[in-house]
Amino acid sequence: MANTYDFGLVGLGVMGRNFILNVADNGFTAFGNDLDEEKVNALIAEGGNTDKVNATTDAAEFVAGLTSPRKIMLLVPAGKVVDIVIDSLLPHLDKGDIIIDGGNSFFTDTDRREAYLKEKGINFFGAGVSGGAKGARKGPSIMPGGSREAYQYVKPIFEAVSAKYNGEPCVTYLGPKSAGNYVKMVHNGIEYGLMQLTSEIYDLLKKAGNLTNEELHETYAQWNAGRLQSFLVEITSEIFEQKDELSDGHLVDKILDKAKQKGTGKWTSQNAMDLGIPVPTIDVAVSMREISALKDERIKADELYDRPNVESVVKASLVSKAEQALYFAFIITYAQGMHQLADASKEYGYELELGEIAKIWRAGCIIRAALLADITEAFQADESLQNLLLSPSFVEKVKETVGAARELVAFGAANGIPLPGLSNALTYFDAYTSSRLPLNLIQAQRDYFGSHTYERLDRDGIFHTEWEE
Repeated sequence: MANTYDFGLVGLGVMGRNFILNVADNGFTAFGNDLDEEKVNALIAEGGNTDKVNATTDAAEFVAGLTSPRKIMLLVPAGKVVDIVIDSLLPHLDKGDIIIDGGNSFFTDTDRREAYLKEKGINFFGAGVSGGAKGARKGPSIMPGGSREAYQYVKPIFEAVSAKYNGEPCVTYLGPKSAGNYVKMVHNGIEYGLMQLTSEIYDLLKKAGNLTNEELHETYAQWNAGRLQSFLVEITSEIFEQKDELSDGHLVDKILDKAKQKGTGKWTSQNAMDLGIPVPTIDVAVSMREISALKDERIKADELYDRPNVESVVKASLVSKAEQALYFAFIITYAQGMHQLADASKEYGYELELGEIAKIWRAGCIIRAALLADITEAFQADESLQNLLLSPSFVEKVKETVGAARELVAFGAANGIPLPGLSNALTYFDAYTSSRLPLNLIQAQRDYFGSHTYERLDRDGIFHTEWEE
């Protein structure tokens, strides 16, 4: 078995098993490793007991079975488990071998691991993988970053297994160090924002328009056939069709309204604050998951306060405005995420090309959408584009839809229907497009109580006033 397999993968859960079978389907031999013998046997059985794919519980046997330089991908839970797996592999590796972390590791952990392994002559890079279990099997979007030289050994495999958009693989080398894990983190932050927005619009259509689940299915399916075409809108339309197997009615109405999270959205929000980049739509999406967890408190509060009677509306008009508002808010969410990537690239030396990132998100990943083709073109047309809202190709798209967003935010406020994602998207837009904000008053306040100084509009320099005199 020595030096037989092209690619190795540690972690044969659903994602790992599907990814390694994808590798085997695309002309490469693959060797899996997991401590769980059942998972090892499941992979061997599903692989058809062929020479293309095999697996073992033994780390030494696993490493010995790979061609040099060894290309080993980890699809294990982020955190200490990654370090434990790395340390278990190290005694068996040779200089020049490659370890790829395919999980959602925090980007600073990736930098630490890269430095640690570099001292030992081992190449390490993070590669975000998006698309869920189905994507791993049929073609995910892959976001690798690290050693450019080491990536060349993995490139043929990643390009073969990735999703394709008009024949182009949804993978590209993104940049040095933790660029791959960072891009995947922001991808997930955008995902949080888009999911929050789709759920808010559903709530609005149900409470104000009294749309049935069948009507909601038809509405989202129709939107998915137009400019809102995206994975999340597509699966949302399908969710409304699902009947409950345990009782009467539709499953969506039986699911508890408490959303969980694994932390990547929170990391995006926290790091944006560290960088000084505003991502309020993503921020509030994280906050709403936290509010949703307060179910018992929300029930008590609901009993204490009155809510306005929802105005009757023309259903067709509401659906039309909802489509426009959702499209507007999708643009704003992508704009915020891309802005964060641009700033992080400068701060951390990633050398990111935003057009290339949007390009590999066009298929395979959870945030894939027709809109990403337009975003790709916008950043390819102007590589120094500071914000998507400054792109000439997006100005008309926003102008055409922002009015509907204003109407629905006002309607939601008047009728007690929470629309925090849409509201924050609109507020961000209004603030970003305002040449004059009231922050001059905040600077005056800071100088008044803390002598923090201020700048002036009419002359250069730093000024301080003795206000109390």
